Amino acid sequence: MSIRNGVSVIFSRVKQRIIKSRLVRSLRFRIFLIICLVGIIPGIILHTAILQNYEKRAVSVKTAEIQNQCKILANHLVTYNYLTDTTSEVVNSELEQISNLYDGRVLIIDQDLKIVKDTYSISQDKTMISEDVVKCFQKENISKYDNTNHYIEIATPITDRTSGEVLGVMLISVSTDSIVDSMAILGRKAIILEFAMAVLIFTLAYFLSLMLLKPFKRIISSINEIKEGFAEEKIYVPEYIETEAISEAFNQMLVRMKAVDDSRNEFVSNVSHELKTPITSIKVLADSLVSNEDVPIELYREFMADIVEEINREDKIISDLLALVRMDKTVADMNIAQADINALVEQILKRLCPIARKRNIELVLESIRPVNAEIDEVKFTLAISNLVENAIKYNVENGWVKVTVDADHQFFTVEIADSGIGIPKEAQGHIFERFYRVDKSHSREIGGTGLGLAITRSAVLMHRGAIKVKSLEGEGTVFIVKIPRSYIA
Repeated sequence: MSIRNGVSVIFSRVKQRIIKSRLVRSLRFRIFLIICLVGIIPGIILHTAILQNYEKRAVSVKTAEIQNQCKILANHLVTYNYLTDTTSEVVNSELEQISNLYDGRVLIIDQDLKIVKDTYSISQDKTMISEDVVKCFQKENISKYDNTNHYIEIATPITDRTSGEVLGVMLISVSTDSIVDSMAILGRKAIILEFAMAVLIFTLAYFLSLMLLKPFKRIISSINEIKEGFAEEKIYVPEYIETEAISEAFNQMLVRMKAVDDSRNEFVSNVSHELKTPITSIKVLADSLVSNEDVPIELYREFMADIVEEINREDKIISDLLALVRMDKTVADMNIAQADINALVEQILKRLCPIARKRNIELVLESIRPVNAEIDEVKFTLAISNLVENAIKYNVENGWVKVTVDADHQFFTVEIADSGIGIPKEAQGHIFERFYRVDKSHSREIGGTGLGLAITRSAVLMHRGAIKVKSLEGEGTVFIVKIPRSYIA
């Protein structure tokens, strides 16, 4: 698979979200909406706050002004003894004047709660029983604002300046229509201003959203070019921290995809070579037998034995390839069960004892403590078997292989150490690659395919574990497998 196809597969979901679901347009709308809200909402809040403060301030000023007028008028009422004689033209004139001035109604109430004067001439000589009037007789100045019906009501005690006695109450209701009209004018002007600001903000938000999304469009365009195979160079969009991070992540993925593609090509090449070599040998041997009519029986048997050996080698390669393919499948194929690791490793060593005896290799098992863990027995057995078998095959005559099983509360480890030929330092980073062999001639001589350690690593990773190698050339090798005791799904 080429880099272009690889990138196409990796970014199929990105394309679905970015192109098919129109993420660019959605993001642009969100940016546009945020800018609009940030610009308009404060204006609306400010508009409301200004009108409310204006209303509160205007009512407060008007209330204070009327209260001062009422105090002056209350003194005149006492001076002219108006509560007992309402014929004073001076006082009546003042009452009419204040009523007309503030577009309101004035009631003068005596100690018997009788209305002695009503500027509207509606309730004159009637009795006024009101909580505010009662409180006012207790020397309290009362003022109320009704913002629903738009009026201010003020109750002022009429007090004798000598004795301090409350002789009556002046109750005045004043219209606030002028304040309401002023607020309406201010509101209309504010709406016009807000509309103009909204148009300006919408325009600004639209162009800002276009400008802010330009780097993202460049990234998408570059991804499309790579997907279509027109370019393979790295992306660099440093305008924002976010686009720089996306570019860096994409470049790392592109490098990884190139490495995977190179590895895939090398793998295909190696598979072709490994599968072709035994077939070529078989063809040469078979052609030799066919081309000679009188082949000695000894030579015939020798050639047939070589053909069988090559067939077995071909079968081994195919079996390892199938095992590796199975390892590449998802973890859904894992058959997890609780297992006795000590007993399982001991069983693996017993099965490999005949191979070790042929070369006088001593197999040693050391169990530091009993270990139980959740594993896939087949895959785990395959991994440990490959490591122990390699330790035997790449060992020296009369050598040893020591397997140590240990655990803590979270992980268990299986350590395979040998007295073998060791692995060169420069090769240790490649030994888990497919078909990689340190000594190809020696590997083929002992029947190695170069897939065993790749299979082992895949099996360990499927258990969410890790495998490490320590080796000194000519002194031996140690493989350490570390796997969680409880399987992590």
